[in-house]
Amino acid sequence: MKHLLIAAAAACFASSAFAHVTLERQEANAGQAYKGVLRVGHGCEGTPTTSINVEIPEGIVAVKAMPKPGWKLATEQGAYAQSVTVHGKALASGVRRIVWSDGALPDDQYDEFTFVAQIAPYVAGPVHFPVVQSCVKGEHRWVEIPQAGQSRNDLRAPAALIRVAASERAPAQHGTLQIENPWSRATPGGASVGAGYLTIRNTGTTPERLIGGTTDIAQRIEVHEMSMDNGVMKMRALARGIEIPAGGSVELKPGGFHIMFMGLKSGLKEGASFPATLQFEKAGAVQVQFSVQGMGASSGGPAGGGHGHHRH
Repeated sequence: MKHLLIAAAAACFASSAFAHVTLERQEANAGQAYKGVLRVGHGCEGTPTTSINVEIPEGIVAVKAMPKPGWKLATEQGAYAQSVTVHGKALASGVRRIVWSDGALPDDQYDEFTFVAQIAPYVAGPVHFPVVQSCVKGEHRWVEIPQAGQSRNDLRAPAALIRVAASERAPAQHGTLQIENPWSRATPGGASVGAGYLTIRNTGTTPERLIGGTTDIAQRIEVHEMSMDNGVMKMRALARGIEIPAGGSVELKPGGFHIMFMGLKSGLKEGASFPATLQFEKAGAVQVQFSVQGMGASSGGPAGGGHGHHRH
């Protein structure tokens, strides 16, 4: 009897686990890559599944679907609500729907449908992927999203779900300005200056200008530029700052535009972070948090970016 009860419980659990179309990995981090594996455990009215149609929610970008032998693969493109920088490239649109069709997954069999994507840095909390499962007879619409006061247990056909942990590196938003990925390099002992890098996006209809800033870790912030002059790399302060064009962006990076932390009060240590206030001509003060990468870092990515000569 004990063995029969255990077997019955296991069967019940298995049935519940495959009752809906779900995502295998349901926890993710903002600003990171994500591999989505949709699990399909049954058909409709005992008939085979012939199509899986998944809607890609806002904030899930750079999507690539995996082809599946015996199935046709199609995608629909669309604009994002806001552009996202992935591997240094600004993306304003991408895949918003994936359809695997003209296949045949018997009702008594299980299979998976896979895609990869990037989760935008501003995403946090539950993210729902509505899925329509079509079969030889009928369909299941796994599209329900909990409303205020509801839980997923209250829903008959819940959408597939992932829960996204907020990123500490989420963009700072101030009106029409978006500040992405503020970072700095660690400084050697005794250094009196440091450099800061970031991307500034202006979604407004008028130009903006970064003119300076303040931080507790240094006496002042200046806006600088590195440029070639007769074959010699030179650095100069920009008295009028940097213009960010309307509807455009400017990347502050090693070897180009950057900000300087003048008169450091202590060294910048790899793995640390510090706050700063950037001053804009029209928008005023914007609070940001800089992360400190290694001395040889070439980007502010999770890996800290490669190695090379130290330069501002």
